[in-house]
Amino acid sequence: MSGVKHIEIMDTTLRDGEQTSTVSFSASEKLTIAKLLLEELKVDRIEIASARVSEGELQAVKDITDWASKNNYIEAVEVLTFVDKGLSIKWMIEAGAKVQNLLTKGSLNHLTHQLKKTPNQHFKEIENNITLAKKHDIKTNVYLEDWSNGMRNSKAYVYEFLDFLKTQDVARIMLPDTLGVLTPKESFDFIKEIKDTYPDLHFDFHTHNDYDLGVSNAMEGVKAGADGLHLTVNGMGERAGNAPMSSTIAVINDFMPEIKIGVNEKMLYTVSKLVENFSGVMIPANKPIIGANVFTQTAGIHADGDNKKNLYFSDLMPERFGRKRQYALGKSSGKANIQKNLQQLGLQLDEEDLKKVTQRIIELGDKKQVVTKEDLPYIISDVLDRTYEEKVKVNSYVLTHSKGLKPSTTVSITIEDETFEENSQGDGQYDAFMNAVKSIFKSKKIVLPSLIDYAVRIPPGSNSDALCETIITWKNPEKEFKTRGLDSDQTVSAIKATEKMLNIIIN
Repeated sequence: MSGVKHIEIMDTTLRDGEQTSTVSFSASEKLTIAKLLLEELKVDRIEIASARVSEGELQAVKDITDWASKNNYIEAVEVLTFVDKGLSIKWMIEAGAKVQNLLTKGSLNHLTHQLKKTPNQHFKEIENNITLAKKHDIKTNVYLEDWSNGMRNSKAYVYEFLDFLKTQDVARIMLPDTLGVLTPKESFDFIKEIKDTYPDLHFDFHTHNDYDLGVSNAMEGVKAGADGLHLTVNGMGERAGNAPMSSTIAVINDFMPEIKIGVNEKMLYTVSKLVENFSGVMIPANKPIIGANVFTQTAGIHADGDNKKNLYFSDLMPERFGRKRQYALGKSSGKANIQKNLQQLGLQLDEEDLKKVTQRIIELGDKKQVVTKEDLPYIISDVLDRTYEEKVKVNSYVLTHSKGLKPSTTVSITIEDETFEENSQGDGQYDAFMNAVKSIFKSKKIVLPSLIDYAVRIPPGSNSDALCETIITWKNPEKEFKTRGLDSDQTVSAIKATEKMLNIIIN
């Protein structure tokens, strides 16, 4: 395709992303993430550290540069450095790094009040740094810190700076919106103006997300001619973070056919989850592309539409990102959601049984419980396990458990149209419940079987806390038998298992 432009994606999760409050990656974690970013996600470059931070950081960089040198990635590994009379270069040499990202002042405000220097003084020190780096075979990229405010408030200084950099041996000039203050229109206008003025220079755009405009600004910067973007996994970074890798990549691929990038979309979710685990910073459930809920249909009408020509699908197909569409089970899911989950499990139910299962899931949803696909077989088993006529009904009960007092219960039970009420105490809530039930059935001259085993579990394969299954083994003179109860509450699930036992012996 003619007119297609390749832009570089530089990941700065290990440098700028690590500036997220409370985050500090270990050396082994940094190496693992670096390998994944370059080998699997296939970003063009990674920024892995700031020079002169700590001995631990030095070792982490050594580990990465050692691996990168052996695997032909050393030119893709970059370190943030400072205009510090060669101290950063010395650190780079010791670390084995070959590309420096030199931090300089991109606004007159920063230069005047932080460095207290004139432009010429600053430029001369930068030139000395670049010359020293070249002497040691270190390539230089230059950050213009606070560039966005520089363009707003001291544009003449920015152009004076760029005129100087044009004369230097610099691979890339990096334009950061350091405080995340740009609008999308400014991002486009400023970068277009600079690219029109210096068409032969390579410019990276580095956006922050303080107004939640990081992705929009990155998109406009690329439209305006930016040659590279700086992104972080999960949008990690100082304050509100940086433009997130996942959303920005999806936006470029779907809305900018004139732009080509080499990032492997299928690995976005895998890398995001690894960084989540290593950083301890949880991904919001509704975060686009990588959030837990973003490919989950909750409303039954959506599942129904998906069954009928995929009416609710968009270009954001989960398979693109190594994920699968899910259909939530809850009070608003309806039969269509349940059918979708049954299809995935290879199960079929007739219309009548499907209604019963749907009603049971709605009951759980009303308790604000999350039901998963893996729970379905247990719900089906519980709902459809009715090989008897329902002659006994536990109508209601009150369970009390107070410190220093014996647990007690009041129970109302209907047995073949006759209702009984009983109050009892016990060693626990369920024991008190059973004592009340025994009293009621004793009045009917019915002896209950002995309870010989009581097991509680979360259904195997379930990954929610919605359900608790209680399996009780009973023994009477003739045989042993088991009943099961399923509920979000452990005691209630035991009571349901007991109600099944009562119906079995009455029948």
